[in-house]
Amino acid sequence: MSGQLDGSNSLELENDVSMAGLTTLAVGGPARYVATCRDTAGIHAALDFARRERLPVFLLGGGSNLLVSDGGFDGLVLRISDSSLHLNKDGADHVEVSVGAGARWDPFVARCVHEGLAGIECLSGIPGLAGAAPIQNIGAYGQEVSESVLAVDVLDLKSGRTQRLASEQCQFGYRTSRFKAVRERRGQPGYAVLKVHLRLRRKDEGAVRYPDLERRLRTTKSPAAPPLAEVRRVVLEIRREKSMVIDPELADPGDPNRRSAGSFFVNPVVDADAATAVLQRAQELDAGDPHRWPMADGRTKFSAAWLIEASGFGKGYRKGRAAISTRHALALVNLGGAQAAELMALAEEIRSGVSSSFGVRLTPEPVLLGFS
Repeated sequence: MSGQLDGSNSLELENDVSMAGLTTLAVGGPARYVATCRDTAGIHAALDFARRERLPVFLLGGGSNLLVSDGGFDGLVLRISDSSLHLNKDGADHVEVSVGAGARWDPFVARCVHEGLAGIECLSGIPGLAGAAPIQNIGAYGQEVSESVLAVDVLDLKSGRTQRLASEQCQFGYRTSRFKAVRERRGQPGYAVLKVHLRLRRKDEGAVRYPDLERRLRTTKSPAAPPLAEVRRVVLEIRREKSMVIDPELADPGDPNRRSAGSFFVNPVVDADAATAVLQRAQELDAGDPHRWPMADGRTKFSAAWLIEASGFGKGYRKGRAAISTRHALALVNLGGAQAAELMALAEEIRSGVSSSFGVRLTPEPVLLGFS
């Protein structure tokens, strides 16, 4: 079955669609239905269909932060295709940029950099769509999207009402937001992001806050205040070296690490007692000094990649057709033909190993769909 559900051009409905073809990990069974919605009317039509058929609904972005079970998803997968972009002057020094949820994130960043708009240049190379950016509060190299979010237009999936939520209403945190918290609490999405409004600075000077980025810029003899294009170029260079550019249009097709979901685990943030225990255990294991960052609230954020490698899981470690990337310990990869179960088994082995070694339980970053 494939066609228009509501008799208009606002929605396209397909059934029995392989989720492997819609995710960067390239694994996962079929979705019962996939609805591609061009506007709010299409979303409403898709949701009405799901209610009539008593189907659970899953909102899909670019499929780059998702692991789907081998059994697939017995429900309706909803995709939003609006990729509109508007730049509105907001004073002499700032510009308000509005982007549709269906726009590909990296080309959007590239456009902003080209326009001389600062605020998201360090988020270059992150795969997926613009609508997912505030949900996950994406971040990289010392920058988070929440720093630039002015507001987010959403559709409340329970009431059917559209509303604009100001940045302070989005409850942003480290790799989380109000939208993600509601989904995790209910076990299903509470909001569909329709449009993201960003306030960017009209300034051709990139943010340099991350040591790895600062070192690389120094070696390339960049100026003390490097231009946006230079920061973007170096960020992409670093990400490619770590096989963390996984967008099919940007990644190297010959890279065996290309089928991944990016970082598979969140860097854990622990209280003072747990941090002391990690440091003591590292000393006992003669593992060196853990990579860590003090937080303003007194807690400590540890590098998940460091914990993984210090627990005996080196780059390239494999379990069947699933493996840790040969270039970055945080990425789990499908070497070709892997099943979701193989990736989950590897992830659980790593989590158990880190817990046993350091008393820290790692949290998966991708959404896990179809798992009990």
